[in-house]
Amino acid sequence: MESTERQFMDLIHRNRDMIWRVCSGFRLSEAWTTEDAFHEVLCALWIGFQSFDGRSSERTWIYRVAVNTMISIYRKMGNQPTCRAEPDDKSVSPYESIDLNDLIALLDSLPEPDRTIVNAHAQGYSHAEIAQITGLSVAAVGMRLSRALRKLRKQYNQ
Repeated sequence: MESTERQFMDLIHRNRDMIWRVCSGFRLSEAWTTEDAFHEVLCALWIGFQSFDGRSSERTWIYRVAVNTMISIYRKMGNQPTCRAEPDDKSVSPYESIDLNDLIALLDSLPEPDRTIVNAHAQGYSHAEIAQITGLSVAAVGMRLSRALRKLRKQYNQ
């Protein structure tokens, strides 16, 4: 295996869980499985790997490519709403008081980049890292996150 291929495989191995979380975070039509989306993201990462210049961290770059690929897939689907009966993440307790389908619908109602900001925040990214991912300033990330969370709380309580 060439060194470039080995470097790419090592990069994917270190970040595969994060890539999977991004892919499973989007509700896809019946024609797209999370695994299909994961492979689409891997293809996009491979295409962009040669031009990755290291100006951002590898996790930030991967997250941004994954989110942009998922948005592209979502647009290809024609933005047709779908309903996932169960979340892909089986670690969610069935005894949670929050209806996960309602929460997913609320998140889907957010415009981009607010949805990306909320998802990245939920995964533990700092405001600075989210700013790198979205191309916004750190102050704008904080403002948009605050507004998006306030909107989600208000909609959920209704």
